[in-house]
Amino acid sequence: MDPRELTALVTAVSNALYSAMSASELAVLAAVFVQLGDTLATLAAQEARLAGE
Repeated sequence: MDPRELTALVTAVSNALYSAMSASELAVLAAVFVQLGDTLATLAAQEARLAGE
């Protein structure tokens, strides 16, 4: 997928969620996605470190 298409998709999903959820619900969802991203980054970094990359 083209990087511009990916950012357009993320923006569209964000706008749809904004229209459908309350501010407090959005805050919780945002926190969940931050934690998800951080956890994925940690897993990938540790795997790369153990593989000697």
